[in-house]
Amino acid sequence: MVYTTQTLLSSSFASSIHGSPLRPRLPFPPSLLPRRQDPYIMSRLSPSENFNSRQPQKSALSSSKAGAAATAAVIFSALAPAALAVDDFSPLTPPLSSSSSPIQLQSAANTSQEASNSFSQTLLTAPKPQSAAVSDLPEGSQWRYSEFLNAVKKGKVERVRFSKDGGALQLTAIDGRRATVIVPNDPDLIDILAMNGVDISVSEGEGGNGLFNFIGNLFFPFLAFAGLFFLFRRAQGGPGGGPGGLGGPMDFGRSKSKFQEVPETGVTFADVAGADQAKLELQEVVDFLKNPDKYTALGAKIPKGCLLVGPPGTGKTLLARAVAGEAGVPFFSCAASEFVELFVGVGASRVRDLFEKAKSKAPCIVFIDEIDAVGRQRGAGLGGGNDEREQTINQLLTEMDGFTGNSGVIVLAATNRPDVLDAALLRPGRFDRQVTVDRPDVAGRVKILQVHSRGKALAKDVDFEKIARRTPGFTGADLQNLMNEAAILAARRDLKEISKDEISDALERIIAGPEKKNAVVSDEKRKLVAYHEAGHALVGALMPEYDPVAKISIIPRGQAGGLTFFAPSEERLESGLYSRSYLENQMAVALGGRVAEEVIFGKENVTTGASNDFMQVSRVARQMVERFGFSKKIGQVAIGGPGGNPFLGQQMSTQKDYSMATADVVDAEVRELVEKAYSRAKHIITTHIDILHKLAQLLIEKETVDGEEFMSLFIDGKAELHFINGIPLSFDLGKCLQSLEPSIVAIVKKKIK
Repeated sequence: MVYTTQTLLSSSFASSIHGSPLRPRLPFPPSLLPRRQDPYIMSRLSPSENFNSRQPQKSALSSSKAGAAATAAVIFSALAPAALAVDDFSPLTPPLSSSSSPIQLQSAANTSQEASNSFSQTLLTAPKPQSAAVSDLPEGSQWRYSEFLNAVKKGKVERVRFSKDGGALQLTAIDGRRATVIVPNDPDLIDILAMNGVDISVSEGEGGNGLFNFIGNLFFPFLAFAGLFFLFRRAQGGPGGGPGGLGGPMDFGRSKSKFQEVPETGVTFADVAGADQAKLELQEVVDFLKNPDKYTALGAKIPKGCLLVGPPGTGKTLLARAVAGEAGVPFFSCAASEFVELFVGVGASRVRDLFEKAKSKAPCIVFIDEIDAVGRQRGAGLGGGNDEREQTINQLLTEMDGFTGNSGVIVLAATNRPDVLDAALLRPGRFDRQVTVDRPDVAGRVKILQVHSRGKALAKDVDFEKIARRTPGFTGADLQNLMNEAAILAARRDLKEISKDEISDALERIIAGPEKKNAVVSDEKRKLVAYHEAGHALVGALMPEYDPVAKISIIPRGQAGGLTFFAPSEERLESGLYSRSYLENQMAVALGGRVAEEVIFGKENVTTGASNDFMQVSRVARQMVERFGFSKKIGQVAIGGPGGNPFLGQQMSTQKDYSMATADVVDAEVRELVEKAYSRAKHIITTHIDILHKLAQLLIEKETVDGEEFMSLFIDGKAELHFINGIPLSFDLGKCLQSLEPSIVAIVKKKIK
């Protein structure tokens, strides 16, 4: 039956159809089936026989023969329906005469009905499998493993074909159905299949592609390797990467420095302002390269190295570019971070390659920017002597002043962290000179502003002198940014020139952040912020030794709700020396905002706006006690260890070098200094409460009050009476008049007289 079903589904099925009836193909030997020539069957099916002509004595025999004929018809229809269906052949039922017996009619009717039921299949429809044979087989094309084992043990599986990896199999049931089974790791499966007579085979995969698979297995790794190779060549392209800008994987050890045979930096010493002393030191190096006989005649030797030291933004790299533009000798420039790479030993190899190129072009200049990236103090890292950074600095030390020397090569380096550099790198013979590039003074800032104002349309009211005095501590980079921000503001406001207002707004933007113009502030908060800032300004203005008030604003900027700007003393900033009275005044000014809140709104209504002020006061008071020796009980003793931030090469943490009793004394002294500053601030505010109200009201109306307008408030009211009556006040009139315009100063002096 299985074979017959497969024949139905084959494409050559139509070729087996013939015009004449064919002998059916049977799954059983013909000897087991009743023959068509059986006399009983022929006698019962013959139309020539007459039922009425038979003798009565033969009725029993006729009855038995009729039953045998019916039985034979049933057996034949049950055994050979598929074969007849294949050939579309139906057994011919002989016509029955009208004289046929009822037994014959009933037998013929049964035979015709059974034949119709068994052979009514079409050519493309296989017979339905017998329900008794498949009732216990699962449905669907995906069987569970347990269902598969049950079918195997019941003999319902004819063959199985395992996948190449053994993770699945395809089965063929005895009824011809196929299904797939996911096979777990069962070592007894093969034995179970063999014991139940199941045909076992393994899928061989796609045939005829062995050569293709072999080529594919080699091609894709080769393609990946070729891609990586070209990526390496592209990454190493450009200067220092080989001829034509192409490099290779082995070019990691080559220096990435930029080389200029004739430097064209576009910068000369005339473009450098505010660093006159540093220019003088470097001009000697340039003159040595241009006129070596002038120095060698006196026995002088050219400096081997010059280290530029200074805060960020002071122009160290600009000076190096100016040296390159003035010297007229080959110039190599690189960053110290370019020496260190992924692979071990690359840093030392690049240092060697850099100095080999430099020696071939001697005399020349090598500039290494941010040398602290590789020149940090050795021995503090966790890697010890095997650290890649230490190998790089060792090679750098050898190249600068080793056994062979570096005749004709001058090394310029820049750093803003000279304290972390290795001592061997700073010794004479390697870096003979250390040039400090500090923040510019007032005159230097004026020159820098003039340099960065080239090409900008400035209004006539721009005064570089005033701008320079309002920007103490600004570096060259800060001033360049200031003028650029002013130009952006002028363009945003659709102006054709940059006026002093744009420069002033740009300065405040740099110091405190942009204005929050869309911030929603209630009237209560505006009033509180106004009195808070007025308290700072009032205490600062009436202190005998403190910075003059430059501007007061209650416009929110950044994280601050309001700001009070003071103009620090130029002399104090340059020297870095602060007196005890100045520090005490600084604490009182910082506490002036909280005091004003308490006096006006009460202690129950103070806010957290003074949190930053408290941090500043605590820091200053603790430094006065622990570091500056301004405490009577502690005396002239520095405790608490060195200050500053921890860096590599220094201790990451410090141990307290004083007892708990000393710590209690320090805390008591700090608290005493803070309370004293608080009392002074409260005395000033309560004494000049009328000026506090005037200033706060002016801030609420205008939001911003400059120093000149603020000082004019002291002309009228109680402050004037104090001046006339000569009552001593902690008030430095000369200091207060410093920030005023000449016309206002004349009015104030006239009013006081």
